[in-house]
Amino acid sequence: QVQLVESGGGLVQAGGSLRLSCAASGGTFSRYVLGWFRQAPGKEREFVAVISWSGDGTNYADSVKGRFTISRDDAKSTVYLQMNTLKPEDTAVYYCAAGVILTTNFGRYHVWGQGTQVTVSS
Repeated sequence: QVQLVESGGGLVQAGGSLRLSCAASGGTFSRYVLGWFRQAPGKEREFVAVISWSGDGTNYADSVKGRFTISRDDAKSTVYLQMNTLKPEDTAVYYCAAGVILTTNFGRYHVWGQGTQVTVSS
């Protein structure tokens, strides 16, 4: 099955931006729905964003709407999460995941990356 590797995390000041990348290998990238999830210290994992196979369907958590943008480049087998106007509450480990259908339900995603740390300072 497809394997996913996230990158692009780091330390940024509040109001700054980061772009996360998730590179895929070992599968047909264009057949997968790709989602981003995050887990903050001491918190439950939460949905962030998802994009359809074709890239024409997206969904975002209310907490990131207007600030984050998900996109995909099938030629590069990569999905991105552009994060703008970052807030301290965005601090978390961010994971990308692959599934079959566009959904916010993490149980529908069966392939996960290792995660990348995003830390937003105030």
